[in-house]
Amino acid sequence: MTIAQTAEYWRNQAEALKFEGRLFIDGDFAPAKSGAVFESINPANGGVIAEVSRGDADDIDRAVASGQKAYKSGIWARMPPRQRMAVLLRFADLIEAHAGEFAMIDTIDMGKPISEMLTVDVPLAVLCFRFTGECIDKVQGSVGATSPDVLSYVLRQPLGVVGCIVPWNYPLLMTAWKIAPALAAGNSVVLKPAEQSPLSAVLLARLFIEAGGPAGVLNVVNGFGPEAGKALALHPDVEKIAFTGSVEIGKLMMVYSGQSNLKKVSTECGGKSPHVIMADAANLETAATWAAMGIFGNQGEVCCAGSRILVQKKILDEFVDIFRTKATTGYVPGDPLDPSTSMGPMVDVSQQKRVLNYIDIGKQAGARCILGGDAPSGLERGAFVAPTIFTGVDNTMTIAREEIFGPVASIIAFDDYGEAVRIANDTSFGLAAGIWTSDLGTAHRFARDVEAGMVYINSYMNGDMQFPFGGWKQSGNGRDKCMDALLSYTQTKSVWATIE
Repeated sequence: MTIAQTAEYWRNQAEALKFEGRLFIDGDFAPAKSGAVFESINPANGGVIAEVSRGDADDIDRAVASGQKAYKSGIWARMPPRQRMAVLLRFADLIEAHAGEFAMIDTIDMGKPISEMLTVDVPLAVLCFRFTGECIDKVQGSVGATSPDVLSYVLRQPLGVVGCIVPWNYPLLMTAWKIAPALAAGNSVVLKPAEQSPLSAVLLARLFIEAGGPAGVLNVVNGFGPEAGKALALHPDVEKIAFTGSVEIGKLMMVYSGQSNLKKVSTECGGKSPHVIMADAANLETAATWAAMGIFGNQGEVCCAGSRILVQKKILDEFVDIFRTKATTGYVPGDPLDPSTSMGPMVDVSQQKRVLNYIDIGKQAGARCILGGDAPSGLERGAFVAPTIFTGVDNTMTIAREEIFGPVASIIAFDDYGEAVRIANDTSFGLAAGIWTSDLGTAHRFARDVEAGMVYINSYMNGDMQFPFGGWKQSGNGRDKCMDALLSYTQTKSVWATIE
């Protein structure tokens, strides 16, 4: 079937299907020990999708114990590398085979357009498991250069039980970025999905068992951050927390590490990324297309969104006109289950109100709202926000400094390269940055000068699985996707053997 046919098929199935919302511990589904549940809500219409088990510290204890038992048994950690690889590759194949189901689940759970799920999220999640699986037998130790009577070598081994706490904006893909390298390295995993988008994680866990993964190696505990997430981060038998989310909670992850067992912590905590348009950009149409995707794609719920668009004054008016057209024609809010929809709702009403509040703050600060700025008419049942563009933004304004996590673009004018870099770096974040220029020297100076973990030249949010994803400053200290991500879920052991 075509993408449109697949999307239409699952659109027709959505209301009839029942979704599994129980926890997944030790290879099987289970309710929360307390019996507590919460409702998963469709942000496009406010309807209840499923009743989800609300895990807490007791359930985290059960999941960690299951993971630790599996780890100590060696059934996964000491499985021959190519056998472990085969499981992850079968896992990837099963995710691909269930592409329509995953697409439909995340679409109605968090609002992402189903066509985007089918063309971006699911294929990239499959690629992540395949790439990471293929890396397994490439992980090597080393042998030291020593005297003839000594053998010195370094082993690289898994950590043990890893806790993965993932966000709601890319439920399937962000989960893949965390659990794929953790599993590939031989660890057991306890996954805590975001409470706003818990359903695809449960399907993942079932498919891992179907692929031949041992029971206890991948556990899922749905629940709320203060109950399940905190308990996972504080657990003394968890050796690492891999976290993607807000700066505030990322900092707490490090505090919890210090309060418990000094577990490793990797964080990815969002950004306020600058997207610079120089006057010598070769094609403003192309630049505006990428700039619109960089802030309006996925409803602006993107950690590396190019939310600060820095435009050289010589081309400001021309660029703004083109950019507004791209936003108006390319990003129209609508039913996310409709294959033609290019923009869905915010993940929930709370996030909608948060974004609309930031828009009001921008207006009150004197920025000029030239597009959107409200909830679109006709979609009142859902948590929608129209694509919004502000001009006349100063980098000291709140809308230029705080992460809005919605479809709100702040256009900031600058005179020359030096001013652009100063504005770009005037932020506590440092996840991504982009520049459009025809000058090779300007491009590479920007890559050197900008304070960001990822830099895009004449594109934005591009890359592949070997491209490390992560930031500087308060955007966090972790790296996803690449071979280094897999290695971050291992630890080294130095061995010194005297040969008599």
